[in-house]
Amino acid sequence: MLMQSNGPARLLYGPNGFRQMTAGDHVLCAVSGVPIQLDMLRYWSVERQEAYATCEIATERFLRDQ
Repeated sequence: MLMQSNGPARLLYGPNGFRQMTAGDHVLCAVSGVPIQLDMLRYWSVERQEAYATCEIATERFLRDQ
């Protein structure tokens, strides 16, 4: 269950999902800064504990670190 509040949430990202640590309705993309509604969040890095707005951004971030 997602805790709702207007503002950014703090999440703990795992390999199969995320856990909401503080109330909020979105997170910010680590690369672009775009708000991502929690129900639309599909891309993140467990290692970096970051969210990404699109698969292209997530791939770009991954490849940059290789």
